[in-house]
Formats: sequence, C-alpha cells, structure tokens
Amino acid sequence: MADMNKIFWRTRKPVIDRFKDRVAIVTGGSAGIGRSIVEELCKEGAKVCFTGRNEEKGKKAEAEMKAQGFEVMFLAGNMRSEAFCEEIVAKTVEKWGTVHHLVNNAFSFTSKGKDATREDWLEVFETGPFAYAKMIQLCAEHMKEAGFGSIVNMSSISAHIGQPDRWTYNSAKGAVNMLTVCTAMDYAFDNIRINTLSPGNILSELTTRRFVDMTDEEVAVFLQNRPSYELLERSGQPVEVAGPCLFLLSDEASFLTGTEYMVDGGNLTLSPQGMPSREEKQDEYKN
Repeated sequence: MADMNKIFWRTRKPVIDRFKDRVAIVTGGSAGIGRSIVEELCKEGAKVCFTGRNEEKGKKAEAEMKAQGFEVMFLAGNMRSEAFCEEIVAKTVEKWGTVHHLVNNAFSFTSKGKDATREDWLEVFETGPFAYAKMIQLCAEHMKEAGFGSIVNMSSISAHIGQPDRWTYNSAKGAVNMLTVCTAMDYAFDNIRINTLSPGNILSELTTRRFVDMTDEEVAVFLQNRPSYELLERSGQPVEVAGPCLFLLSDEASFLTGTEYMVDGGNLTLSPQGMPSREEKQDEYKN
C-alpha cells in the first residue's frame, strides 16, 4: 500500500493571526481541497463551519481538527436543499455571532454528455451555482452588518475548455464564473468582495483511490509517466489551492473583486500543441 503522506507532502507557512476573530463557512470541507482550506484558515486563527454529505466522514474530520485545537463545526447535509443552506448560516451565526468569509466549494461531479438526463442537469446546477447563489445571499446579510466580507467561488479550468461527455459539469462551472462577476458588482458598495478560484488537475481522495493498492514505487512511476497537461509537469496538491484561496479571502486582496485566479500549473497556458519535453528543449538549446 502506498504511503499517502509521500503523495500529499506539500505544506505552506501560515500567516499567523491573519484571520483572528474571523468566522468562515466552507461548503464541501470534509476532504480534499475543501478540508485543506478549512485547516489552513484555522491555522491562521479563523473559526470555521464546514459541510459535507457524508456525516461519518465529516464528524471524523471535525474530531481530528478539534484535536489540533481548531475551532470548527461540521454540518451534514445536501447543498441542493435551501433549508440546509439556511441552517448552515443560522447555526454559524448562532455559534459565533456573524459570518465574514464564505468559500463555495461543494459541487456535484456529475459529468454527463449526450446521455444527460434532466435530473443530471438539476443535480449539478442545484448543488453548484444555485447553492452558491443562495449561500451568497444569506451570508451577505451578515457581512453587511459586519461592515465587510469576502467570498470565493470554486470553479475549474473546465469552465474554459470543451471536454468530451462533460456537458453538465463544464456548463455549471461556466455559470459559476458569471455568477461571480454579477454578484461582485451587486455587492461592491457593501464592501463585500467576490472572486473565483479555478483549480486544474489536483490530487485528491477521488483521484488517488487507485494508489491504495499500489506500492510507493508504482505510484512514482504512474505520476512520472502520466500525460503532462501542465507547464509545471505535475498535478497540484490541495494545499496549493488553499493558499491562493486564503489570499483572496484576506485583507491582502482588498482591491480584488470580480476576478478569477487560475491555480492550474499552467494548464490553460499550453496550446493544443503542448509543451516539448525537457530532453527536446535541451536539444533545441544545443542546436
């Protein structure tokens, strides 16, 4: 069995107390990118409510984070439910008094094309952009009372590219980008900043399931030989998305709103022609 600590080995240096006395909500925070964002916010002083569908997994994550001294609260539910969205905000305010930051991260990975049903479309849009919009509406009321707020909507490079059999997912991610632009305009005078973060190929529990039955050597070979879609010649790790997310939420990004940050290792920079290998590049320099 592969040692997952050797796969998820990257860390970042927290900015101590950057989010001291701040309250944040992170949807889909039980695992992967979402959990990394929750943990990094806590390391910088935030109190965080995070959500997930799987109650057992969420409670386990909550216990592990509380053991580290983090102030967190987990709520289990489906973001398709407006009642659950309302519960998230109400319980967060009941516990900590307000909401300063929101990360809309929970999203259904429903990727269907020619065979997509109406239910497939409803699943991805109601879990994604519809829930994002509802959470923005609810949190913005408390941010206005606090005098400020910042929101990050998690999108994807899939919002910018065509991919086979991905009508539902890519369309919904594209909707997230436009939602950010429109909401940023409507809440600008309330001192609420809203931005988009778009990850590329990021290693997660979902994408590394195959590694469980592989040795460390087999994993290393697999990662080395996979097609390279990034200028940096590798996939990203969740913490590498958390860092830019925290920047956009923080006061350091006080003049940023209505924009999109790509966290894709240079994926979209590549043309369809791709990037020459290191060996090809070295030969080019020799000639």
